[in-house]
Amino acid sequence: MPRSTTSEMVVSRQAQEVQAAMVVAKRFPRDTNMAWSRVMTACQRKTLAEQAMYEYPRGGTKVTGPSIRLAEAMAQAWGNLDFGIIELEQKSGESQVMAYAWDLETNTRQTKIFNVPHIRQTRKGNVPLTDPRDIYEMVANQGARRLRACILGVIPGDLIDAAIDTCQKTLAGNNKEPLIDRVRKGAKMFEQKFSVTIPMLEKYIGCKLEAFSENDLVRLNNVYRSLNDGMAKREDYFDLGAGEVDNSDILNPFEKEENNEKSEKSETE
Repeated sequence: MPRSTTSEMVVSRQAQEVQAAMVVAKRFPRDTNMAWSRVMTACQRKTLAEQAMYEYPRGGTKVTGPSIRLAEAMAQAWGNLDFGIIELEQKSGESQVMAYAWDLETNTRQTKIFNVPHIRQTRKGNVPLTDPRDIYEMVANQGARRLRACILGVIPGDLIDAAIDTCQKTLAGNNKEPLIDRVRKGAKMFEQKFSVTIPMLEKYIGCKLEAFSENDLVRLNNVYRSLNDGMAKREDYFDLGAGEVDNSDILNPFEKEENNEKSEKSETE
């Protein structure tokens, strides 16, 4: 179908902007050493390190990877990258969206085009979305996952590994003690001071104690401070029934014999 004058102007303007960005990138190429240093400096910020990895439990362990926050910080520090999310079309209860990342120096490009149904999945079933704000948030949420993959596809892999390692060191601080030992020590403190058992902690985090990460330890430290300062109660975070045994329904097999012994003793007296 023929394009309108406005559409032609938009396409022409975007093409000119891309050409100008590529010319600037060629004239002012990135200093790789300086860019690497900027990424490492960004990863030394604790606020970024705490959001650097996504995690979700699966089969008693954790699935982890670089988050969109870390990917965006790396792209900004690496420089000469064009990345973003564009909603191409919206019709029939779904949006067609494109996520992309483009290294303007090397002309390396990652693009992902996908459909986002205007539906929110709930425990009671699928709920159609009609509010423009809900649709926007759904598109942005789904697009962020693809955008992360695009950015990580154009940034060198060894830089990504170094950034993750730096974030882990930032979370650990100056503590050289192994993570599992710190986790067990923290679990012991929870049990001694607040009677929070290991099964309660595992249910709160969503995996076994041995699979706890630095981010999980940060979460538990925040909970510990809240409980210690009296800002919250155990019930606000933990299922107090996890790992506890209910003895109310357990019968005493020797109850009848004990009653007989008591009755015989009373008769002799």
